[in-house]
Amino acid sequence: MQKLEQLIWSVALLSSVGLLMVYAYVPQWLPWDTSAFDISMDGAVSDWPFYGRDAGGTRYSPLDQINRENVLFLEEAWTYRTGDYADGSDGRQKTTFQATPILVDGTLYFSTVYGRVIALDPESGEARWTYDPGMDRDVSFSDLASRGVATWVDDRRRTGEPCRRRIFVGTYDARLIALDAAAGEPCTDFGVGGQVDLTVGIRNVRPGHYGVTSPPAVIGDLVVVGSAIGDNGAVEMADGSVRAYDARDGTLRWRWEPVPRHPADPARDTWKGDAADKTGAANAWSILSVDAARDLVFVPTSSASPDFYGGERLGSNSYANSVVALRGSTGEVVWHYQLVHHDLWDYDLPAQPVLLDVKKDGVEIPAVAQATKMGFLFLLHRETGQPIFPVEERPVPQSTVPGEETWPTQPFPTHPPPLAPTRLTPDDAWGLTPWDRGWCRDKLERHRNEGIFTPPSLGGSIQSPGIAGGSNWGGLAFEPNRGVVVLNMTHMPYVVQLIPIEDFEAERAQAPKDTEFAPQAGTPYGMSRAPLLSPLGLPCIQPPWGTLAAVDLGSGEVKWEVPLGTIRDIAPVPLPIEWGTPSLGGPIVTAGGLIFIGAAMDDYLRAFDIETGEELWKARLPAGGQATPMTYRLTPSSRQFVVIAAGGHGRLGTTIGDHLVAFALPE
Repeated sequence: MQKLEQLIWSVALLSSVGLLMVYAYVPQWLPWDTSAFDISMDGAVSDWPFYGRDAGGTRYSPLDQINRENVLFLEEAWTYRTGDYADGSDGRQKTTFQATPILVDGTLYFSTVYGRVIALDPESGEARWTYDPGMDRDVSFSDLASRGVATWVDDRRRTGEPCRRRIFVGTYDARLIALDAAAGEPCTDFGVGGQVDLTVGIRNVRPGHYGVTSPPAVIGDLVVVGSAIGDNGAVEMADGSVRAYDARDGTLRWRWEPVPRHPADPARDTWKGDAADKTGAANAWSILSVDAARDLVFVPTSSASPDFYGGERLGSNSYANSVVALRGSTGEVVWHYQLVHHDLWDYDLPAQPVLLDVKKDGVEIPAVAQATKMGFLFLLHRETGQPIFPVEERPVPQSTVPGEETWPTQPFPTHPPPLAPTRLTPDDAWGLTPWDRGWCRDKLERHRNEGIFTPPSLGGSIQSPGIAGGSNWGGLAFEPNRGVVVLNMTHMPYVVQLIPIEDFEAERAQAPKDTEFAPQAGTPYGMSRAPLLSPLGLPCIQPPWGTLAAVDLGSGEVKWEVPLGTIRDIAPVPLPIEWGTPSLGGPIVTAGGLIFIGAAMDDYLRAFDIETGEELWKARLPAGGQATPMTYRLTPSSRQFVVIAAGGHGRLGTTIGDHLVAFALPE
């Protein structure tokens, strides 16, 4: 009898595993009932002229041909391969493909990781032209990425005249390039031969550690760029200047310094001594937003250099880690609001400040919504920078590292609540077995661990959320009819440790391969950081490790929150268990009641119901979808397309590729 019971249990177990394997490889739906299938051949048409569809980055489309009733039938329409990728097998740096295309004048434009710009037919995916800036692909870059392009129309030129519409792209080897949108040729009247050298006038530029990763912003006849800086190498890193160039000839029109160099700048008082003279970075590597009617450019700044030790830059360090509103025509500061004082955690503002209207207590308020790595969502008045919901300055743990002076408080928004875990205790340790759970518990007990804003220490500190967030550059999407924002969150703690400089090289030589080191030259300490993973390679906290959430802006309440992603492509066997994963890339929302998002580590594009968070559809991608999708419809008689870059992310460890994939309902 005992053997029979063992046999029954064995068969049941094998059957369960078999069903899971089938589930992993077979689509999650079978369209036996086609009565719900309906394609409207009239109604709204819409382009996607900005990275976030509009200059304020709402990522909302009024299209509804694809909706909650028929999204089940969405299928691949075309795929374009760029040829621009490296998986590390040839010794070159692993690539990412983070671009979101724009659609204007019936053409799709996007950039590749190597700064190539490609124009496609949006119906067929066939190339119309390509432009190669000739980046050196053998150079190692600190952040090899290109998230997209921007466009501008010269109203002084006639329709059909060369360079009337221009495509602007910033490259990671620090060039701003203007191209004729029709032909893909450089606009030779811009800068020198169609490009501006962005290293001119910048101090301490290190090859491979200064460039542009996000699309420029356009306001009036100006094109505005920030920069990406490998800012953890030293105190004296490159300037984080934001600059505006004449869109016609490339002349520098204004420059704003996020580290206040000028003695008359009132922010200078927030830097002790001469720290503002030598410190670099505080740059804006993410996407800028524009309110043309108010002549405002909204800038999300990052931490000052270096990231994890601030003894050489004591003070609260304004304008670093701030939302800054600049006058678009002049570059002067209109207002600024700091979200992290004296950053010691690499808590850059990673996402585009989204311009939207909040209906609160019956009043419509022009607002800026800023997603953060801390898992906080800040809502600020667009004209004044004042918080729409109360923000409290709360005491935080203080540093014990000689030479460091932690800022005593940090700002905590009261609404919405944190969307990522901000405190871990040893009782929160998680594992598949008692053995790895015990290992994780020991880690949480041995390291300094006092919740969010625990400062780095010589013995190692738990950082939760970690350096990837919370939220990252994917940011949020806003559905204006419901007053709801949607955003994805990563739940991944890190261990951060400061190392006396005399011990730095020895520590680096013997560290595990998943540990990242930075010398922080000019300080007494180097730095190491690594994700808090069990010996089985899984996060030491209970799933989900990534979520998608919807927040009602009027009340500040979370409407729903669901896991985002399965462990299918990160587990030893492809099990589609919905534990959520870390994610890079963001959501879009449509009038069809849908959220589209890739981002997770399991190589899928998904559609969710915006009312409930229910997953309605997903499609397998040929590589990781670490990008934000977009959608468009050219004419009332054509199909609505949803397009995403599927090229993976070298650092995240997802499948590397070079695909731009479009989905649509069947013809």
